[in-house]
Amino acid sequence: MSTPRLVDFRTEPAPTHDRPRPDRLVSGNPDRTTWTHYSAGHGDFDCGIWACEPGAWRIAFPAGKEEFFHVISGRIRISDEAGEAREFGPGDSCVIPAGFTGLFQVLEPVRKYFVVIDRDAARPA
Repeated sequence: MSTPRLVDFRTEPAPTHDRPRPDRLVSGNPDRTTWTHYSAGHGDFDCGIWACEPGAWRIAFPAGKEEFFHVISGRIRISDEAGEAREFGPGDSCVIPAGFTGLFQVLEPVRKYFVVIDRDAARPA
């Protein structure tokens, strides 16, 4: 068994890129870049840095998935299904709870720290 090691966010892992699913896309077609600094290996606990170009898409968090984030730079707006919107900029933090559905808008190119817990990913199929 290997000895657990600290995860230093000053070391940048290789990024991955994706775009919103076409059926959820509302505006733009932003490139989303993720640097996963730590993953528990089962997809149930991941953290790192996420960056995105301006655009908007619908989000739907499953019952077992939650995200904490802290904005480093840029600006985003998240609206719930009722239309209540909150904006987040540098220094702001938020939790997107399990079961949340709404609209995610990147107003200015954003970069944020993220921590995602997905309890359903940890369960055996």
